[in-house]
Amino acid sequence: MSNRVQEILSWYGADNPGTLANLYRIMTHGRLAGTGKFVILPVDQGFEHGPARSFAPNPAGYDPRYHFKLAIDAGCNAYAAPLGFIEAGAREYAGQIPLILKANNSDSMYGGSDPIPAVTASVDDALRLGCAAIGFTIYPGSAARNEMYEEIREIAADAKDAGLAVVIWSYPRGSGISKAGESAVDIAAYAAQVAAQLGAHIIKVKPPSAALEIEAAKKAIEKAGMPIATLADRVKHVIQGAFDGRRIVIFSGGEAKGVDEVLEENRQTALGGGFGTIMGRNSFQRPYKEAIELLHKVMDIHATTNPA
Repeated sequence: MSNRVQEILSWYGADNPGTLANLYRIMTHGRLAGTGKFVILPVDQGFEHGPARSFAPNPAGYDPRYHFKLAIDAGCNAYAAPLGFIEAGAREYAGQIPLILKANNSDSMYGGSDPIPAVTASVDDALRLGCAAIGFTIYPGSAARNEMYEEIREIAADAKDAGLAVVIWSYPRGSGISKAGESAVDIAAYAAQVAAQLGAHIIKVKPPSAALEIEAAKKAIEKAGMPIATLADRVKHVIQGAFDGRRIVIFSGGEAKGVDEVLEENRQTALGGGFGTIMGRNSFQRPYKEAIELLHKVMDIHATTNPA
């Protein structure tokens, strides 16, 4: 066990050996094994955005097995997906990569302002399929947020009792927050804090913008003289929000963008102390060889960049 992996595991002293073993599995798999850095492939977009938006740019992606193979061949730490996609490849690729079962999802056909995801999988499903962790999305800012918090509290307790790790997608969204506020730096840090307080081992948030949403937070940041001009500065604040860096925080890849933009965004998040990325559309929507090359470049950035 590397010193860094040992250090990270020490942050989770309340967890049982099974959960720690599964965190260890994720941290010691793939090209970033032992570094304490993470590049995870998530493919929940088919459920969340629909098949055409997700897979038409690269039709090979309609086949769930394609994503297992991509994650394995690229050397990702783990592969995350909803129940159906995991079931479609779990037997063929059993044991070849740690799996994260996305336990709640919502579709984009309903146009309401407050997202209310449904619980779509269980801890028993995760155990049956050999998963290392369950994943769950919360939407701070939604009128339905308390329902989500209560759901993840119950599911996380069951997961931990079963020796699984817990990954929370913390995405501020809904009637209680502006569109610009969804990625504002104060909101991103708040989202990380909420996920950590709910018991997440690994937290997924969006790269934070320089916007400030909450007036009281704006005043506190200005009074403290906290720099937020660069993405690295803002990521540092988000990491502080996750128990001063004692919880694993990884950043979403977001909508498809150019290679240079992807690489620079990852350099900035690494400089700010981010633990890595969970990058879907920016990988699987590219041709296979290009996706592998890009994922390797992103991994190399996180493996070699030290926080500023």
